[in-house]
Amino acid sequence: MKITVIYGTQRKSKSSTYNIAQQFIKILAEGDSVTEFFLPESMPNFCRGCWQCFTDYTKCPDYGYLKPMTDAMCGADLLIFTAPVYVYHVPGQLKAFLDHFGYRWMPHQPMKEMFEKQVLLIATAAGAGTKSTLKDLKDSMTFWGVARIYTFGRNIAAADWDSVGEKKKLIFTKDIVRLSAKIRATSINVKPTLKVKGLFYIMRYMQKKFHYNDADVKYWENQGWLEKVRPW
Repeated sequence: MKITVIYGTQRKSKSSTYNIAQQFIKILAEGDSVTEFFLPESMPNFCRGCWQCFTDYTKCPDYGYLKPMTDAMCGADLLIFTAPVYVYHVPGQLKAFLDHFGYRWMPHQPMKEMFEKQVLLIATAAGAGTKSTLKDLKDSMTFWGVARIYTFGRNIAAADWDSVGEKKKLIFTKDIVRLSAKIRATSINVKPTLKVKGLFYIMRYMQKKFHYNDADVKYWENQGWLEKVRPW
């Protein structure tokens, strides 16, 4: 299974999210390629709000950073996002990354490839906040059109991975094995959920009726989605 990972921070050995992600990767990659990006190094800039992406995404000032990441995501079977909880939400650099993909939300120009993908969202917190952090990520993944979304949120009660007790780590490992089996089983024939399909048809109706942005309408027309073609 080809995997692309977007890490919410550059922290590695002591990061709980990184170590949990590595366990998933070890089980799921099965010898296939794993492409990893670390924020903010791989995408250091905030979205400028210039609106260029909504007309021609190649004119985004940060296109040079985004293209290899987008290409890797499109070529993967499974996407993994990691997000340690920062003040009950995703780290700022991860939010900045997601902001750059506003034009890829379903009301605009969603990537066809996303309707055939699975994503695993991993969040850890020393205390609380994994639920709201995972929601930050799930909002984007749903509106990207990702077919299947899996979450793994854990409140670890520790400042770093080295401080997590062995008993708790063993419980995590068992949970990781169980969820990995589910992801692997679904990968045989990935189909979008009813929620994703429902959103698609709502947005299709809006494109046909309201024509808010000519570039978006043209994109949907070119994909054939306003006729009989579907992205799944």
